[in-house]
Amino acid sequence: MKKLLLSFLFALVIISCKNDPGKDTVDTIEETPTRTNDPLTTQIAFANGFENFEEVKQMNFTFNVKVNDTLRTERAWKWYPQEDRIELTEKGEIFTYINDGDLEEAEKPIDQKFINDSYWFLFPYQLIWSEYETEHIRNAISPISKEQMQQLTVRFEGDGGYTPGDSYHIFFNDDNMIREWTYESSGGRTLSTTWEDYETFEGITVAKTHKSEDGSFELFFTDIEVIK
Repeated sequence: MKKLLLSFLFALVIISCKNDPGKDTVDTIEETPTRTNDPLTTQIAFANGFENFEEVKQMNFTFNVKVNDTLRTERAWKWYPQEDRIELTEKGEIFTYINDGDLEEAEKPIDQKFINDSYWFLFPYQLIWSEYETEHIRNAISPISKEQMQQLTVRFEGDGGYTPGDSYHIFFNDDNMIREWTYESSGGRTLSTTWEDYETFEGITVAKTHKSEDGSFELFFTDIEVIK
């Protein structure tokens, strides 16, 4: 699968939800940046059922965003990973393309939406699929619950994808399940949300709900179906 770099589509929300993911850390000893597929990132991916993904023939999900209780975004996806085929239904229109790394100009905006939405949907799997550097803090304070958790910063480098230089500060416990994260754009804008309402579909574990600290921003998934 080609390298994917997320392009967030919520600049207004990000600007209004500034956070400093590192200022409350209680132990900043760890560790030199490492490349993709180190043991910790692999453990996080497998805790979410990564080993079952190769059997998936079709995956359906609807990506929804509410801001101040108003539904702003609703996109229904059908993903056929064994064929690299992707179908989007949005505002009554259906778009289909092959995600083979050779996109037509008209397909790129759809691909950008898919990258954004699928990162939210299966970010733990990107820890195996994508290329990045990491920094691990064993004892940190999470941005929303203010609980002590492990923190892993995932930083995408290079000139590929849509937004190189973006970082994700993920917060998790010993079960290797993400509980919160902070997205930080290359320009320094941030957005922190929860990872909650986990459910497993044919071995694929998904956090169905993500909320900002004040609840004004909610991103959630519906119509999830996994077909093997």
